[in-house]
Amino acid sequence: MARFTLHARNRANEPVQLIYDNQTSELLAEDLTPWPLAYIEKSWTVGHIEAVSLTHPGRKTSPKVLKIQLGLSCNYSCDYCSQRFVPHAQETTQADVPQFLRLLEDSLDQAPERIEFWGGEPLVYIKTLRPLAEALRQRYPSASFGIVTNGSLLNPEVNEWLDALGFGVGVSHDGPGQPARGPDPLADESSRAGILDLYKRLSPQGRISFNAMVHRTNTSREEIAKYFLQLTGDPTISIGEGAFVDPYDAGGLANSLQSNEEAFEFRRQSLDEIRRGRIVHLDIARSRMREWARSILERRPASVLGQKCGMDSPDQIAVDLMGSVLTCQNVSSVSIAPNGQSHHIGHISKLSDVALDTSTHWSERSECLGCPVLQACKGACMFLEGPLWTAACDNAYSDHVPFFVAAIEHLTGCAVQRIEGVLPQARSDVFGFDAKANQSASRKVIPIKVSNA
Repeated sequence: MARFTLHARNRANEPVQLIYDNQTSELLAEDLTPWPLAYIEKSWTVGHIEAVSLTHPGRKTSPKVLKIQLGLSCNYSCDYCSQRFVPHAQETTQADVPQFLRLLEDSLDQAPERIEFWGGEPLVYIKTLRPLAEALRQRYPSASFGIVTNGSLLNPEVNEWLDALGFGVGVSHDGPGQPARGPDPLADESSRAGILDLYKRLSPQGRISFNAMVHRTNTSREEIAKYFLQLTGDPTISIGEGAFVDPYDAGGLANSLQSNEEAFEFRRQSLDEIRRGRIVHLDIARSRMREWARSILERRPASVLGQKCGMDSPDQIAVDLMGSVLTCQNVSSVSIAPNGQSHHIGHISKLSDVALDTSTHWSERSECLGCPVLQACKGACMFLEGPLWTAACDNAYSDHVPFFVAAIEHLTGCAVQRIEGVLPQARSDVFGFDAKANQSASRKVIPIKVSNA
């Protein structure tokens, strides 16, 4: 159990203390009675997750979510790409599609509810993607299809096909922060036309989003929203992703927050944008506020929380066209996890033998157990270790704590300024108010009388 004292001020600007338990998501008054809220009674007798680790590998079953890794080739080279230094497995082609389809038919006990097609850049593999997706649409007519693309290879012909197959499409673009990411497809006349044509086709059906990541040179979600509103002229636009980057390599580290002061500034900016309702076009703003409200009002136990990506779940599987089961869609069958285990964790023809031993569930990390934003964060990337995981954890805390504070304020009317618990000072001092006060005190000039004797 980890309890935190939330030092806040109520609407009358009076100091108030609340108690928050990250394992039960209970919000209590100082006397440890439940804070008066419209709680939702819910039974949590089922739904407890299996905590995966090297010594307790995760299992896989016939998937509800099937992620197909077509290959890691891409026509772009982005600075913080999670796949930038991942070794490539032997490339597959459209000739491998029939055998892959037979593997699915023989191995799956039920139809997937969702099928995602991943790269690299998946449209680099269009000659493989076309027959594969068309065959899967015929076999699984009710499954939702998803793809994430950099948008540079979109054109009217490809767009018509994506529309006809019922794809939901995420276009990866950081808006005003795109230069830090890599090439800008919107700067190319042909690519821009293809992206906007697809947006025009799919937006009325709610099947397209621009997926923007936040990083140290792209901290304002308000500016991201303005960018895409101006691009599309669509007041109903949906902007996906919106989280702070996880650092998978030196490029990701360079795009992470570099100091406590940068973290304080980002948290203050984020809370201000949430309070002013300036980021409602980002899916993450709505989903995180709902997540916190549900967690607190339902008093959700941490024991039901899986990892944020969902890939520790038995019914979410990533595979390549050879049938190799992978930790996730961002690795390959020949890559090695930071804990020394192969990301090739089994084969789809023998799902009962698959062992997810590359990853560490949040419950095995002391930082997560003692973190107030656990309920929404659910751990950083499950296979990162060492300095990369530490940086990912720091990014995630600064990314989530403004939403935690905003949710508490929404539910109780109390504005949290400091969180006391077993936390580093730079996390307890959420918005840097203590740091500012100490800095001001250190700058005071103390007059010293000089004697002429």
